[in-house]
Amino acid sequence: MQEHPPLPRDAGAGAAPGRAIPFDDPRALQILSTEHWSLLATRSLTWSESFSRAGLFLSVVSATAVALALVGQATDFGDRFVAFALVMLPVDLFIGLATFTRLDEGNAEDALWVAGMNRIRHAYLEIAPHLEPYFISGTTDDPTGFEKTIGIHRPGSVLTHWIVTMPGMVAVVDGVIAGLITGLAVNAVTRMEMTPSIVAGVVVGVLLPAILAIRSRQSIGWFLGAYRSRFPSDRRSLLDGERLDPRGVEDDLGEPRS
Repeated sequence: MQEHPPLPRDAGAGAAPGRAIPFDDPRALQILSTEHWSLLATRSLTWSESFSRAGLFLSVVSATAVALALVGQATDFGDRFVAFALVMLPVDLFIGLATFTRLDEGNAEDALWVAGMNRIRHAYLEIAPHLEPYFISGTTDDPTGFEKTIGIHRPGSVLTHWIVTMPGMVAVVDGVIAGLITGLAVNAVTRMEMTPSIVAGVVVGVLLPAILAIRSRQSIGWFLGAYRSRFPSDRRSLLDGERLDPRGVEDDLGEPRS
């Protein structure tokens, strides 16, 4: 039986510490390329799920709006219409909150896949440093590298950017639905004029997206606190005060090093 040649050992002093297979092994580039395409495919699946979940939510909201319009015309927007709305709208809100949570998780997963792809690009540059001018994506696995890969190249308000993202858009729609539920419930219970109900609905409609924005911010903070960069950049991130700790190079996810 023919024996396979042993894997080459780390090349002397020039090899990076902890490298299992040096880049002079012809199999290293093939393995890196395969992993790169695997991460790209996984990232595509994450985005496909996000689009599907958001599309499902908006379809349910649209169907509910049509149903409310038909029921309203049939009941002259009386008590039966309010009862029907207070049954359907909470279902929409539940689907919206579940969609927001999954989209938030999908963003964290996508950041992890981007980090892996950036690491592989870093390896490409170690193999061929002269190719650096031709790389437009990030080659470091810290926030600066994330921002370069996903296309954030200019400073601006984090809140403004969050609102135009898919989780932010879903959060705003959730706020509108929550405001409608609150206004209808207050009017049905208190039998007051519409003005107090509208005020209560507006307050809830603004408060819920703000709470969801804080949750997204905390999720980002948790991720940046748990993740450890192996190849940090020396440039400042647009995420003010939320840089990865370059000392944590042992684990990708885990407890912060003391």
